[in-house]
Amino acid sequence: MAELTLRGVILGALITLVFTAANVYLGLKIGLTFATSIPAAVISMAVLRLFATGMILENNIVQTIASAAGTLSAIIFVLPGLVIIGWWQGFPYWLSAFTIATGGILGVMYSVPLRRALVTGSDLPYPEGVAAAEVLKVGAGSREGLEENKRGLAAIVASAVAAASFSIVAKTKIIAEEAATFFKFGAGATSVSTSFSMALIGVGHLVGLSVGVAMFIGLLISWTGLVPYLTAPLPAGADLSDIVGTAFRMKARFIGAGTIGVAAIWTLLKILGPIVSGIRSALAANATRKSGNAASLDITERDLPIGIVGGTILAALLPIGVLLWIFAQGGPIAANPIPVIGLTLAYVLVAGIVIASVCGYMAGLIGASNSPISGVGILAVLGASLLLAAIYGSGHADPSQTQALIAYALFTTAIVFGIATISNDNLQDLKTGQLVGATPWKQQVALVLGVIFGALVIPPVLDLLNSAFGFAGAPGAKASALPAPQAALISALAKGVLGGDLDWNLIGIGAGIGVVVIAIDELLGKSGKLRLPPLAVGMGIYLPMALTLLIPVGALIGHVYNRWALRQSNPEFAERMGVLMATGFIVGESLFGVAFAGIVAGTDSDAPLALVGESHWAVPLAVLIFAGVIAGLYARLKRWASDPLA
Repeated sequence: MAELTLRGVILGALITLVFTAANVYLGLKIGLTFATSIPAAVISMAVLRLFATGMILENNIVQTIASAAGTLSAIIFVLPGLVIIGWWQGFPYWLSAFTIATGGILGVMYSVPLRRALVTGSDLPYPEGVAAAEVLKVGAGSREGLEENKRGLAAIVASAVAAASFSIVAKTKIIAEEAATFFKFGAGATSVSTSFSMALIGVGHLVGLSVGVAMFIGLLISWTGLVPYLTAPLPAGADLSDIVGTAFRMKARFIGAGTIGVAAIWTLLKILGPIVSGIRSALAANATRKSGNAASLDITERDLPIGIVGGTILAALLPIGVLLWIFAQGGPIAANPIPVIGLTLAYVLVAGIVIASVCGYMAGLIGASNSPISGVGILAVLGASLLLAAIYGSGHADPSQTQALIAYALFTTAIVFGIATISNDNLQDLKTGQLVGATPWKQQVALVLGVIFGALVIPPVLDLLNSAFGFAGAPGAKASALPAPQAALISALAKGVLGGDLDWNLIGIGAGIGVVVIAIDELLGKSGKLRLPPLAVGMGIYLPMALTLLIPVGALIGHVYNRWALRQSNPEFAERMGVLMATGFIVGESLFGVAFAGIVAGTDSDAPLALVGESHWAVPLAVLIFAGVIAGLYARLKRWASDPLA
């Protein structure tokens, strides 16, 4: 059966262009990205059905390529930090592309032995991997599969058009894009805010009720507990918006960072055993090959040979070393580069193993969409920064030296983060492959191709968004600058460590919250109740409310819809239709965001589509239209999902 074909690779590359651009914009706007496996599988099946020889394994390769490239876009949680601190003014194409590609390829190699530990040798649910496999299996059928593909595409197109259309009207200022109010709360002050974003509804639907509830609890901790406490007592005649915003940016989000860091460490400790078992299994399979009994290995157990994996990891050290040497020019490291770069390479190797394991486990537990891998990025940047602080010290009198060290720490983290993003996605794809009978080594080659395609696409998209909007906190940032929340946080952590002014007490408070949440989550798990993912609580603490409030709402809507779907004659199909419509919300709004960035860059205007000025009725009108469109689309979706398949 055809599997790794030229047309599949080309189709995967084309889908990559769309989903990677969408993910880059979404990540910079709200700090979350979405898994592209299922929509890529649906599009692939619709296209390859035009060919008589289009088969399930070929569709699996297409979704593997597209999902790898789409997930790699999470590198934007780090790279924009170099612009935010003023080290870069844009994104040098080849330097950025090679950095992304080397980290991503290392991620593929690290995840090969993890497949046996966390896919075939564990009972992790892999929600998105299983869902993608089910979509591929149904699509492989004849008439029923064709009808499901048609309805799935219709759901994606309808929600994507609705989300893009709402965004277009909002840019005219006829309706509001967001709303916020600031008020006194106890002895301090706080805020309630939201953006009218259909993408957030889609994200909420995809992440599910447990993650949605956890993010809402984190939001409450931040905005009804931490921010009011940190702003008390209020000075007379205070500007509440300024005081609340400063307290959140400078203090509350670092508490969230501590929560995320502890949650990431806990995740690693839970999976050390399966990791060791997986490495032993990979070595045993390699021994079987060398003994001449390769045919005795089932096709679904044939990974890339461990010798190739190890050789690729070691060979990757040379280009990484060259990249680090190029980047270090003009800073203190250039005076004596060999020992520092040598230590950095050792850090990349060791941290890569740890991070690949943590991120792979998170994807298996809650899905790639739900995994806040930025928490692992926080640990990575702290490690890189502490390494440099141990060599050069912190709090230098020369600000330019400190800035150069901060930039080097961020660049090192970007390479490590490439490993994180890919390992977060790879095991999900390999689970899909296992369920449909794919050959692991062919999928692993496809993952490498996806990494290369993504590395070529991401830098120009970043440049476009930087020139059109800029990033919050960067020198000369516009009022319309994209928040880039993780990049801002990670760069602030590097500044704090190397500048000598990081308030470790805030990190400690967050760590304490994380310990309490972990204990509650474990108790809930033993009782079989709704879980409370600690990483999601941390995200709720450190992301702005405007970017998180609608995610719990979307999770609740998705939960209600899925309960309805369970009562239908074909519950799996009905539930998948909900996933596809939620994906359409994200894709439509995100692609319009990229297109709008092009309009802004071309017109040199922050509001090129504005038709009217600010008005008092823009917010209520936005609420009515937003709620009406969401309700109407879900009502139509129920009709599509309840009708029997032809």
